[in-house]
Amino acid sequence: MLLATDLDGTFLGGKMEDRLRLYRLIKTSPSMQLVFVTGRGLESVLPLLSDPLIPVPDFIIADVGATVVNGHSLEAIEPLQSEIEEKWPQTYAIRAALEEIPQLNYQHVPQQRRSSFYFEAGVDHSLVQQVADRYECDIITSADKYLDLLPRGVNKGTTLKKLVEFLAVDPDDVMVAGDTLNDLALFEIGFRGVAVGKSEPGLLQAIDQLDTAYSAEAAGAGGILEYMGKYRPFQQLIRGEQKSVPQKRRSKKSDQLVMVYHRLPFEKESVNGKTVRVSAKKPKRHHSFATGLI
Repeated sequence: MLLATDLDGTFLGGKMEDRLRLYRLIKTSPSMQLVFVTGRGLESVLPLLSDPLIPVPDFIIADVGATVVNGHSLEAIEPLQSEIEEKWPQTYAIRAALEEIPQLNYQHVPQQRRSSFYFEAGVDHSLVQQVADRYECDIITSADKYLDLLPRGVNKGTTLKKLVEFLAVDPDDVMVAGDTLNDLALFEIGFRGVAVGKSEPGLLQAIDQLDTAYSAEAAGAGGILEYMGKYRPFQQLIRGEQKSVPQKRRSKKSDQLVMVYHRLPFEKESVNGKTVRVSAKKPKRHHSFATGLI
């Protein structure tokens, strides 16, 4: 089995209890491979790898699909990475051309084999398309503010598909998860998956007619767990988890508080031939002194 998941808003989103449950499930499931598929640059993913709570991914697809590395060694997966590199034209030329377009602002974040900008509502997308066509690139937008130019045919979905083929994993054993439009390619490539709760409306609308896509109610990690319980290859993990955690039996009566005291609060004494209870005397404190050389 292979779980390929977006990070922000998806794998890293939702309730803390859901995140911890999902992370624990992955760590205790040796048959599952984990792939981070993110719009972040690789440098922005590295801090997550040292977080003891988050499972280390087997592979990382970063830069919206333009970077693919081993999650443990951070070595590029070849020949996949070289094929993407060959498609990427001149970085600075593309950036310079896009910076001339009003209402586009360059993203000063780590990025490789892509050119990323913030865009405002009134931007002229036809001008962006002209630049993309000139350099044989594709445009990917998300969250109504992020815009990426990538080598033509390169996105999260195509790179994941090539990685799955490279690993010889059965496509039916793959589950994808995302929450924004730049995750749409994960669903369009044919893998089954989940758009977690609170996903971008544009993504939900785009996958509405896909039989392979599921819209979860729970947000973030909770949405991933929700779909795992419905998708057969992953159901056994959820069922196995439920069996391994015994359910506590609760009394029909209301919860009670029991206090255990290490000595009785009374003592027995004989008064005029009768045994009576009297308040316990406080034990005497013994002091000890020690001397020594420092």
